[in-house]
Amino acid sequence: MSVLDGPCLRFADGSGRQHEVGLSVEKPRLTVGRSAQADIALTWDGEVSRLHAALEWMGTHWTILDDGLSRNGTFINGERLAGRRRLHAGDRIRIGAVVLTFHEFGAGADDVTRVSSGAIPTVRSLTETQRSVLLALCRPYKHGAAFASPASNQQIAAELFLSVDAIKTHLRALFSKFGVEDLPQNQKRIRLAELAMQNGVISERDL
Repeated sequence: MSVLDGPCLRFADGSGRQHEVGLSVEKPRLTVGRSAQADIALTWDGEVSRLHAALEWMGTHWTILDDGLSRNGTFINGERLAGRRRLHAGDRIRIGAVVLTFHEFGAGADDVTRVSSGAIPTVRSLTETQRSVLLALCRPYKHGAAFASPASNQQIAAELFLSVDAIKTHLRALFSKFGVEDLPQNQKRIRLAELAMQNGVISERDL
């Protein structure tokens, strides 16, 4: 249970001790890096650059920025970050070997939050083909692979013996059903897979 009622980041340090860093619009930029001077100092991890990334408040939402300063890159939900990305509740940020999770409480205006509040489709509301596409999309996450990425259209098409165009059509329908169609293109697939697994539409057993 969080002691904070606003957005925050949670992570474990090198000894396994849990930390929670609150984010406030009064301090709209926080640096993350190995330097002891960084706002979020990951001093124990040699894979982290001295100045690795920054969290910035953009007026309506928090973003993370890695503009190439880091040596080993920053990963959001298993996908390498290029430039800036908006953060959504539940996002997993990997910097070096450290995984920071972004938590946002009561963010009612956020599309993703609205989806999470009860509009998630059930297994019965999906067609057999839609569920097969969703299952193939999530398959790289088998055995809890935290840094996996969802399967590509080509991979799904090969697994299901369908055309790539057919896969795109089914994914568009799934994006709409799960309420993620308005997300940026590079986030839709990741968020769809996350929602499907977090809400039990696809289980570890299915994979």
